[in-house]
Amino acid sequence: MDTMQYTIFLEESEEGGYTARCLELPAAISEGDTKDEALENIKEAILLVLDVTREQAHILGNIEKVDVASA
Repeated sequence: MDTMQYTIFLEESEEGGYTARCLELPAAISEGDTKDEALENIKEAILLVLDVTREQAHILGNIEKVDVASA
């Protein structure tokens, strides 16, 4: 499996703990009591979103991949 980096927006919750959101994958959102826990949990959320996306791609068919270089 390739390792990719994702940008995480980490926000302290009013109720306590932290909410983590992946900027590249808006469906990937998680929480944790501490920053470290929220960051670990968002990794799991990202993997779940990627798995669902792959499954949907197989169902849809005719899927292409492209390489994109960042600036």
